Amino acid sequence: MLTWNVTYHCKAGQREAFYRALCELGVRANSMQEEGNCRYDYFFAAEAPDDLLLVETWTEPAYQQAHCKTETAAKLQELKKQYCTGTSIEKFDF
Repeated sequence: MLTWNVTYHCKAGQREAFYRALCELGVRANSMQEEGNCRYDYFFAAEAPDDLLLVETWTEPAYQQAHCKTETAAKLQELKKQYCTGTSIEKFDF
């Protein structure tokens, strides 16, 4: 199993707009349909009003790598340019 904690550091005041854009794009719904996906959930950081946390879990690293090459992932990169100042990733393999 592979879990990534991805923290999107949004531009000031843009976290909710970014999350709505992700929902409209169907990032979670599409990702949950991909082979090997076990979890794909977003969380709002209580202490960091401009951060959005994504916790994603995959059965095998290859499935997560394939996920990064999807059309939805490419569109997500465009949204990140619009709404985010950066991204932090923590990886856990268990």
